[in-house]
Amino acid sequence: MKADVKNFKPDSGRVYLVGAGPGDPELLTLRAVRLLQQADVIVYDNLVSDGVLAFVSPSAERIYAGKRRNEHTLRQEQINTLLVKLASQGKQVVRLKGGDPFIFGRGGEELQALAASGVAFEVVPGVTAASGVSSYAGIPLTHRDHAQCCLFVTGHLKDGTADLDWPSLVRLNQTVVIYMGLGGLPEICKQMVAHGSSPELPIAVVQDGSQPTQKVVTGTLADMAERVAQAGLKSPCLTIIGEVVKLHRELAWFEPATRTVPV
Repeated sequence: MKADVKNFKPDSGRVYLVGAGPGDPELLTLRAVRLLQQADVIVYDNLVSDGVLAFVSPSAERIYAGKRRNEHTLRQEQINTLLVKLASQGKQVVRLKGGDPFIFGRGGEELQALAASGVAFEVVPGVTAASGVSSYAGIPLTHRDHAQCCLFVTGHLKDGTADLDWPSLVRLNQTVVIYMGLGGLPEICKQMVAHGSSPELPIAVVQDGSQPTQKVVTGTLADMAERVAQAGLKSPCLTIIGEVVKLHRELAWFEPATRTVPV
């Protein structure tokens, strides 16, 4: 792909907050690819796949700023400071985040730091995990027969306890998508049943969605924690809860080993 350099100003630093999508590099926007090919520095997260990083220019400096559960290479404050420093040196910086940077990606916090320091920036949206992973799992998030709304929440737990808005999660005719909820899955299932959900409500957990290593485990609130443990799923995972999960068996289409790409 020919790079578009019209928006690059060598004498003026700028940060491009870019969404890398759920993992499949073909889900990147054209704008994202062009920026990856021309940036001086890439500051990237743990959820960015190798396929996406393959678009990065060989001459670009790569700085890993990934975060895993209880393991941070750089604290958020350090990342903010780093972005300001790099742009202040006149560099074109791509801040590359998995999914979409404005959905549980702390993109807003980073832009606030840039704005406070007078650093120019641009946002390039990405396919968020909820829509990308569910699509590759064959689970539509809305369906006229099953769900008329969809709720995105983060599943991080504090001190071993869940602090989610349970009444909003157990409403009928909706799909709930939980980001970063694998560690708290047993408690999430327990609390949803305790607050009124049927133990038989369908649930799916998808590991490495949209990538060749994708795994999909389905079950119910009553047995999902056990099923996930037996399958040995590991982060990154996305949890989808609702009647739409029943459609997975009928609509699953993604087979990485046999997938072809039109030329």
